[in-house]
Amino acid sequence: MKNSRRLNRADFKAWVALEAIKGIRTVQQIASENELHPTQVRQWKTQMLEGAAEAFESGGKCNEHTFQAREERLERKIGQLVVEVDWLSRKCKKLGIRPLERP
Repeated sequence: MKNSRRLNRADFKAWVALEAIKGIRTVQQIASENELHPTQVRQWKTQMLEGAAEAFESGGKCNEHTFQAREERLERKIGQLVVEVDWLSRKCKKLGIRPLERP
């Protein structure tokens, strides 16, 4: 009987790797508790240790890029809402309905 491949989420992998890095329990204990192979735990631990330096190398550029992308998305949404409010105000006037006052 063939075992199906299990896909683990990134946060689970990070948690397992962090547990292995802490060294409170052995890799074998962590692997058996989470139904993993010890080699897999060691690989995730190695990946986390190698990737840790990259988190500090970016100098906050990742956060700046994320902030700019979010700001652009919000500006587009505000523009869309302004257009919708203007359209609704015109329609209210045509129908003889008093539109709500904008602050």
